[in-house]
Amino acid sequence: MKIEQFFYGGDNLGYLLYSGGRALAIDGGAVEEMLTFLGLNRLELEAATNTHGHGDHTVGTRELLQSTGADYLDHRDFSDSQVIDLNGEAVTVRLTPGHTMDSVTFATGDFLVTGDTLFNGTVGNCFSGDLKAFYRSIRLLMDYPGATRVYAGHDYVAESLAFARHLTPDNAAIDRYAARYDKTHVVSTLDEERAVNPYLRFNDPEIVRLLESRGLPTKTAVQRWEGIMSIE
Repeated sequence: MKIEQFFYGGDNLGYLLYSGGRALAIDGGAVEEMLTFLGLNRLELEAATNTHGHGDHTVGTRELLQSTGADYLDHRDFSDSQVIDLNGEAVTVRLTPGHTMDSVTFATGDFLVTGDTLFNGTVGNCFSGDLKAFYRSIRLLMDYPGATRVYAGHDYVAESLAFARHLTPDNAAIDRYAARYDKTHVVSTLDEERAVNPYLRFNDPEIVRLLESRGLPTKTAVQRWEGIMSIE
């Protein structure tokens, strides 16, 4: 399975997954660029879908469908671990509520398309208000192998690393992460996220000490997660 990343709307990221002449669009806001890529690579768009229902992610989907005749896969209708067949290769849908209750992640090969659930260097805002659901979603994604690549819904890397440095100024992994950042192709691995992303490090002693210094409870993993999510 191959993946192509597209920038649109300032910092939004959309994707084409493709295999053997067939493609799946995820968050198709870069309509013209996606159509050009499909044409140049002789790809047929089989379907289009979204990571969640926010307008900056659904924009462009209707136009892609009208331009290509592709099928629409409504992200709200997916079940957890449902498989999308793309020319014989499996794209597995994982339900990852938290940012919104309708958020989903797409897993295939050695990468995840995470939308606004997990960013490179941070996580999404908990607009759903359900921090425990968000915690379960993050734990689910953290269980994927460390070499798994993370393709997110926005490029927030610069701001995210600045905040990580603010919280954990002695973390040398942040500089290594920054040195590998390529603003023309935004991606990280789960191992890199576990080393840098404060919201994946809620069990790390450094983060536990930080929470304790703020007078926040640290007895359970959920408390530590909710604590780090509360820090501004």
